[in-house]
Amino acid sequence: MSLFTNLLNLHSGNKPREDFFTEIVAYFLSLNNDILLDWLKHQSIISDDNYSSIKISTQQEHQALAIHTEDSRLDIVVELSTGLNTDVIFIESKIGSTAIPGQLEKYAEILSNLPNLRHRILIYITRDYDPKEEIKQYDCDLQPAIKEYCLELSPKINFFQLRWYQFYSLLKEHASDILAQEILIFMRNNRMSHTNQFSSVDLLTMVNYNKTLLLMESTLSEEVQQEFKLAFGGIINGAASRTQWKWDERYIIYTHLSPLKWDLCCGVGYFNLNPENLTDYPYIGIFLQVSHKFVERPKIIKSMQKVINDKPNIWTPANLTILPAWSAIFYQKSLKEFLSEKDQLSAIKLFFKESIEELKTVQKQYFNFPWNSVSTEEATEIEKEEDLDTSLSSITQL
Repeated sequence: MSLFTNLLNLHSGNKPREDFFTEIVAYFLSLNNDILLDWLKHQSIISDDNYSSIKISTQQEHQALAIHTEDSRLDIVVELSTGLNTDVIFIESKIGSTAIPGQLEKYAEILSNLPNLRHRILIYITRDYDPKEEIKQYDCDLQPAIKEYCLELSPKINFFQLRWYQFYSLLKEHASDILAQEILIFMRNNRMSHTNQFSSVDLLTMVNYNKTLLLMESTLSEEVQQEFKLAFGGIINGAASRTQWKWDERYIIYTHLSPLKWDLCCGVGYFNLNPENLTDYPYIGIFLQVSHKFVERPKIIKSMQKVINDKPNIWTPANLTILPAWSAIFYQKSLKEFLSEKDQLSAIKLFFKESIEELKTVQKQYFNFPWNSVSTEEATEIEKEEDLDTSLSSITQL
């Protein structure tokens, strides 16, 4: 195990893997400007300009433009200067997650608004395949309300989409010190060294995908669904969603508990389906999640913290003190704990029912305000909306 993995594991609760890795890589590149420039040149992002000054910063905050609803925080910002000209690069890094809709466009608009630059570059680098179209900025003719900002938004943004395995391959050629070696180990542990070739594990997944899916579906079938409906008023989509598996690494049945779809929700099923290491196991259970934008968030967070304080060995927190972020509490067990059961599916179903009952108990004891459970009729309407959203997303991906 790498030094960086050990350090990350010291972090309690939800591990900030992406921010952690961002700080490591940025620090390494600040000490090794030659590797940074080689990487950028290798990807045809910069030419052979002779930069006299290189500045790298992380988590750089930018105040919202008038056309934005909130401030932004950039993962990595690189400023390259020749003495006469300055180029600025925004780098958005993802490991397991994906960009929030509109996030990259917003960064492009901020970049466009920076004065006195020669080149403005936006890099979106991911571990997994996550194709994005060329970043499009606002069309002032179609949106007269923001016409006054058009001159500020006019500079061209050069958009590049990269994968972390490309950086891994280049770093291997320069790995002459301990820090570089540790970064390479961390990247391998977190599946960031994978190329565009199928591995034996990938082939095994293909062969067994339908079998695995059917087993998971059977544990979340009518029996568990009925318990969930009785407890929380309804189920969105009626069954577990593969979209959830793709985007959130989970396979769950769920419902909304607030008027706006995702402000407050709960779900039961399988989590961590794309673990950091191949030796890690998914876990099963139930969660309660609140949006960082929900007006009732402070009240809900306070109740969640009481649950964690009173039941630290039962419930697990995620991002209860971090803003802006989604926050949640989990009642969970590792799937590994069920492998010794003679009838694994029955044992998993039983735990799902136990999880539902536990969240019902927590609701009564700690949340002294009503949850607006979604009725079956409302769930049907939301199902139609979310199916449409999924369809549109699939069309965009093609």
